[in-house]
Amino acid sequence: MTTPATPKANQANEPHETPWSLWEVFVRSSRGLSHVHAGSLHAPDAAMALRNARDLYTRRNEGVSIWVVPADAISSSDPDSKGSFFESPQGKDYRHATYYTKSEGVKHL
Repeated sequence: MTTPATPKANQANEPHETPWSLWEVFVRSSRGLSHVHAGSLHAPDAAMALRNARDLYTRRNEGVSIWVVPADAISSSDPDSKGSFFESPQGKDYRHATYYTKSEGVKHL
């Protein structure tokens, strides 16, 4: 005797969870100052990330502007490669203006 096959669950009707993206939050405390990294949060989209950032990082009215940036949109240097990335290459002294002499007769140089 065979048992009837049980139908598979309808996948179209099942709720599927999508992982929320990681967002980096930058807050400017007052006009004229730079935005400073305040932290990170997870949100499904930019609008929700902005609202969550406002609620989380400016609770005491300490901000005038907020930026939220998807973490995967940020490119950064490797801290372990600091020396080779930030040090000036040897033999390229021409990049420093101290090696040039002023031409006589040329004003405002």
